[in-house]
Amino acid sequence: MDQTFVREVALIGEENFQKLQSARVILFGVGGVGSYAAEALVRAGIGSLTLVDGDAVSESNLNRQLIALRSTLGKNKAETMAKRAADIAPGCKTAAVPVFYGPETEQLFDFSKYDYVADCIDDVKAKISLIVRARMAGVSVISCMGAGNKLDGGAFRVAKIEKTRECPLARLVRRELRKAGVTGVKAVYSEEPPRTPDRRGAAEGERLIGSISFVPSAAGLLLAGEIVKEIAFGSGHETAAADACAGIGGSEK
Repeated sequence: MDQTFVREVALIGEENFQKLQSARVILFGVGGVGSYAAEALVRAGIGSLTLVDGDAVSESNLNRQLIALRSTLGKNKAETMAKRAADIAPGCKTAAVPVFYGPETEQLFDFSKYDYVADCIDDVKAKISLIVRARMAGVSVISCMGAGNKLDGGAFRVAKIEKTRECPLARLVRRELRKAGVTGVKAVYSEEPPRTPDRRGAAEGERLIGSISFVPSAAGLLLAGEIVKEIAFGSGHETAAADACAGIGGSEK
């Protein structure tokens, strides 16, 4: 018997686990946030995961991206993550789409094919398009806000975009979504005020953003957790998860 998910089934129950096995998720941006989110989804038993990213692993990714190794430098991020996912859970139907999401490529994606959209990209126009198109297709979407120039991995929260604070990217995304008539989008954001990075090491014309290993990873894991819990337990997942665990093992007093 395959023991891969035996501990998870003990925690959430077979019925809820099967919901994860049947779920189809598409994740955009396999970077500092997205790589950790993708791996957590695979390890949680998501049955189908499509990874979208046109970028290649670079040396400056080594400090924070799960897929960044000396052996993967120069390789496409989506394809590298898909290969890693197959080594973890061969039963997960993993597909890599090595393109950047944007105006030139948005028509490649039929969002109605998926149960959940994970937005881990940092281009504002692409984020807005992604969120709007997911909403138009009636698909659940969660969007990660800024994880750069932060030092507190414990400051991340999940809230509707209108309730976010202390995040310049969230403020900008919120404004643009309002113009598009979209509200209530679930967002992962940090309540830590952004720090001003020392840009003396930046290349000419580069907008250097500071980052460290344990911050984008925290955001990615939180984002993946929200997807998993919502698929398994529904939108009111906090209460449902507690009830499920009590039903499995009995409540402690």
